[in-house]
Amino acid sequence: MAAPEDESSAQSQSSSATAAPTPPPPPSSAGDHYLAKCVLPPSVVLQVAYGYFRSPSSRDIVFGKETCLELVVISEDGIVESVCEQNVFGTIKDLAVIPRSKMAKDLLAVLSDSGKLSFLSFSNEMHRFSPVQHVQLSSPGNSRTQLGRMLTVDSSGLFLAVSAYHDRFALFSLSSSSMADIIHERIFYPSEDGGKTSSVQESCGTIWSMCFISKGFTESKGYDPVLAIVLNRKGSLLNELVLFRWNIKEESICLISEYVEAGALAHSIVEVPHSSGFAFLFRIGDALLMDLRDPQNPYCLVRTSLDLVPASLVEEHFVEESCRVQDGDDEGLSNVAASALLKLSDWDPMFIDTESDIGKLSYKHVCSWTWEPDRNYNPRMVICLDDGEFFVFELIYEDDSVKINISECLYKGLPCKEILWVEGGFLATFAEMADGTVFKLGREKLHWMSSIQNIAPILDFSVVDDQNEKRDQMFACCGVTPEGSLRIIRSGVNVEKLLKTAPVYQGITGTWTVKMKLPDVYHSFLVLSFVEETRVLSVGLSFKDVTDSVGFQTDVCTLACGLVADGLLVQIHQDAVRLCMPNMDAQSDGIRVSPPFVSSWFPENVSISLGAVAENLIVVSTSNPCFLSVLGVKSVSSHCCEIYEIQRVELQYEVSCISIPQKSIGKKRSRASALDNSCRAAVPSGMERGYTFLIGTHKPSVEVLSFSEDGGGLRVLASGMVSLTNTMGTAIRGCIPQDVRLVLVDQIYVLSGLRNGMLLRFEWPPFTHSSGLSSHCKEEMDIVVGERDNLTVNLVLIATRRIGITPVFLVPFSDSLDSDIIALSDRPWLLHTARQSLSYTSISFQPSTHATPVCSSECPQGILF
Repeated sequence: MAAPEDESSAQSQSSSATAAPTPPPPPSSAGDHYLAKCVLPPSVVLQVAYGYFRSPSSRDIVFGKETCLELVVISEDGIVESVCEQNVFGTIKDLAVIPRSKMAKDLLAVLSDSGKLSFLSFSNEMHRFSPVQHVQLSSPGNSRTQLGRMLTVDSSGLFLAVSAYHDRFALFSLSSSSMADIIHERIFYPSEDGGKTSSVQESCGTIWSMCFISKGFTESKGYDPVLAIVLNRKGSLLNELVLFRWNIKEESICLISEYVEAGALAHSIVEVPHSSGFAFLFRIGDALLMDLRDPQNPYCLVRTSLDLVPASLVEEHFVEESCRVQDGDDEGLSNVAASALLKLSDWDPMFIDTESDIGKLSYKHVCSWTWEPDRNYNPRMVICLDDGEFFVFELIYEDDSVKINISECLYKGLPCKEILWVEGGFLATFAEMADGTVFKLGREKLHWMSSIQNIAPILDFSVVDDQNEKRDQMFACCGVTPEGSLRIIRSGVNVEKLLKTAPVYQGITGTWTVKMKLPDVYHSFLVLSFVEETRVLSVGLSFKDVTDSVGFQTDVCTLACGLVADGLLVQIHQDAVRLCMPNMDAQSDGIRVSPPFVSSWFPENVSISLGAVAENLIVVSTSNPCFLSVLGVKSVSSHCCEIYEIQRVELQYEVSCISIPQKSIGKKRSRASALDNSCRAAVPSGMERGYTFLIGTHKPSVEVLSFSEDGGGLRVLASGMVSLTNTMGTAIRGCIPQDVRLVLVDQIYVLSGLRNGMLLRFEWPPFTHSSGLSSHCKEEMDIVVGERDNLTVNLVLIATRRIGITPVFLVPFSDSLDSDIIALSDRPWLLHTARQSLSYTSISFQPSTHATPVCSSECPQGILF
């Protein structure tokens, strides 16, 4: 669906060149080229389709959004979830579903300004729509007399019609089995060669609407299709309903009949599904139920006045949140500065006298409609009028007559360009210059469920760096009255959603993924902690509850957990530290006995407040009094281990967070990596031996501690004070560390997230020559810096950054010190640590309170939010 943009300009240049010679361009601009980069994909939904695109057993929704297609589903709680979004080459003009057999997926037919009719099929392997066939209908562009303005498909999926704006249309018969050549036969009206079709005057005029008229359930593949068109002939004040038949054997299109009635202006024709030749003809002020079973004699069965429908008196507005944040999916925004003061109001200054309009007839018309899916009897349709009122039309078949039941007004809002009724009783509505909405259809009204964001049109914007985040963001004035809004648009990276659970996990306090053995590549368990409960799920294609087979205590809130040795899992909660050996029911490498082995360590008359687990090391802290305990694990027998306390120290300040690096730091590297300066990093003094972990305190400060069992015990290697002031010299409040991590970039840093949304980076002071290392040691081992006779080193605060206003949690992608990190605050950020410095990128995802990496054979680089 490609539409070259320089073709028309090239033709105009060639024609103007014959009239007068144009001077050659200056040499400096002769080779200039420009690249237009999309900062934000289109958000306005102009077309919708509903069909079996991914599977013959489940339906999906497709949004046509100017230059892209988006496949979405509506969850059980009424939230629109995006499955995939892809750009197309050109602007989408229309799209429709081509139903296939019950054992096959539906196709999507798309018209664009490329002049092509494209047939697309969703590829589950590629996770996107892929073209099956392209049919070139006309040259690229938007000519009024060229085919490619609108399309319609008959209910059986055997025929398709495409029209131009004026005078012309084409019919196609489709193959129901072959995917290689979908188009079986085609015919154009008027004929391109002036053949067997009727006079051009029969279709001369503007085509407003069209649809196929089905013959009923007994129709066969050999029937001749009937196409109904709402046509406005040149010079006529009224639109006509014109019926055409395609005689396939004679390869001709003939006009069957015309229907016109004095009075209102007809604008749309809509076939009634699962009927035998009925259709609605929508006009200004009324709706006609047409009997077209005999195409040569069309007549009106029921006339429904739209002005007599009971009008709703109260206009409802639903606002999901006062501040809507839109994240872009590109790397950055242009440095454009603009300012505007806009006042959006629903007051019309030209509407002077409200009382003078009392008693006048305001001719309403139907601007959008949708049929209830999978209703084979007494079909129901939801309509939206041009004043924003929603009603339900229900057709009741009684003997040889048809009756229409009209509901009370279900809701009044903005007029909608498209509405779609989907399974589960949900109604998706799309206004032209405002957010879309998902409603739940109730007995007497529509219940608001969620919003579908639409930032168009952007009337003005300004790009600024807010909160000194060092990340430009756009403040945009979007929409029109009465739905105008100020929105924040940020650049960021996209997250591909692979799985979303139902909203059944209320009150989560922590999430962790745990391996079964230290060398394992994939995670085995997902631990979910709630306020008064803990559950353990197996990691795989589906999450299975294996809590009883793992051995975790279920009626407590887990503070921390992890793998302390092969096959040994640790759960830390307020009352105890629990050691578990999962059995084979939880994991194939588990012990063969049932129930799983469990052993516990209990603190003395105090409650545990925090904890952390790593290989051969457990660290817990208590408050009131403030103790820090280092625990170990020893084997008693082949299937029996116990936890013991190695050392306990009393602290002056309460601990706010604990972190243990999962990989050893002081191990020797290979000579090849040592000689590569880009891979070398300085290991501070004390980290090359024993175990290293980090804590944050309420002092506030961050501390780097080392523990060694060879007599050194627990000692503080480095300490960094957290003391921040604003530009006025006033101390910033809330500077308590919420999380702290050791990261490796060009050297080792301490990264700390605070409870006020700040992110701090500390480094060790510059290297001094007091360590006396030889050049040979520098080649063979990591450099040791900061040796000061075992004195505590004062960390240097080198960078501060605000990433939000809520506490910052740091979640590494892997156990490696140089892995990327997700920082969670009031929105998630991605911290790249593989470069020579830390790079911050906003993640296009809703705010999350917890996250954990999930590595499985099916999803090796997953993140659970």
